[in-house]
Amino acid sequence: MKSTLAALALALPLASQAAVENYPLDSLHSYPNFWVEHFGLSQMHGRFDKMTGKFSFDRAAKTGAVELTIAVASLTTGDSVKGSRPQSRDDHLRAADFFNAAEFPNLTFKSTKVNFSGELPASVEGNFTMLGVTRPITLSFERFKCGQHPFTKKDRCGGNAVGKIKRSDFGMKTAIPAVGDEITLNIGFEGDKE
Repeated sequence: MKSTLAALALALPLASQAAVENYPLDSLHSYPNFWVEHFGLSQMHGRFDKMTGKFSFDRAAKTGAVELTIAVASLTTGDSVKGSRPQSRDDHLRAADFFNAAEFPNLTFKSTKVNFSGELPASVEGNFTMLGVTRPITLSFERFKCGQHPFTKKDRCGGNAVGKIKRSDFGMKTAIPAVGDEITLNIGFEGDKE
């Protein structure tokens, strides 16, 4: 009897570890986009085409983690041809006035806490780093769903996480207020369970 209890006690930590689900990002279906007010008239939209990372969660324990790395040089707003101008909008945004891709090639996010609603994440708190400055932000999941991929038959989760930052908090002050200070982030993501 004692040996059976001892065996169960040893197995419990393994059982709790097995409840953690890990999902590396599918780079073809995961990317962040953003928008910012332009002259108080419209919202200018852009996206980053290259993002890597992973997310994990334990439905029973209601814990999780997220790590993202976004390549600044992959920024695009649909204006990459300079024509007669000194530079295109995309080149200007990658330059030192804005995201400064040469000196700070990546944006990063690392979670500190994942909040749940039921058995799925509802929001994630963490540290966002841009231009070498790190600030806390919260991303709320507008959508977080899991199911079987219809073609690969693998377990897959995905959704959209949204949040806001003030770019001036990170030292990006060029053209404020003509170009808004507040940036809205929308991160679409998918990943297959390991």
